[in-house]
Parts: sequence; structure tokens; C-alpha cells
Amino acid sequence: MKENQQQQKSTQNDLLKYAGLGSQILVSLGIAVFVGYKTDKWLKIPLPLLVWLLPLVVLIGMIYNLIKETSKKKDG
Repeated sequence: MKENQQQQKSTQNDLLKYAGLGSQILVSLGIAVFVGYKTDKWLKIPLPLLVWLLPLVVLIGMIYNLIKETSKKKDG
């Protein structure tokens, strides 16, 4: 019985952890787009180069961290 409660608590913690990940991704991408837009305007770049590159770098970094974190969880 106690073991079942611990399993449910662990599952709820994991659920909350990964539910917050969606918000974190949206906020990070929004900030990256904003910074890229402002930097493109400041540097007077005719193409929206940083508006595309910064969110891509942020997304790649977040996917890398997610894979690293979930593989660590799987091993442990």
C-alpha cells in the first residue's frame, strides 16, 4: 500500500515537471524571437536572420536537455 502511494507521488511529480516544460518552451522561444527581432533592427540586417536563428538554437538546446534528462531518469 505504501509502495503504491510512493509510486503515485512520483508519477505526479513527473507529470508536474513535464507540464511546466511546455510553458518553459513557449516563454524561451518568445524571448528568443523578441531578442532576435530587436537585434536585427539594431544591426540593421535586411533579412530576419536572428529572428530565425535564436529560437532554433534555443529549441535545439532545450531538446538536448530534455533528452539528457529523460535518459538519466531511465537509467536511474
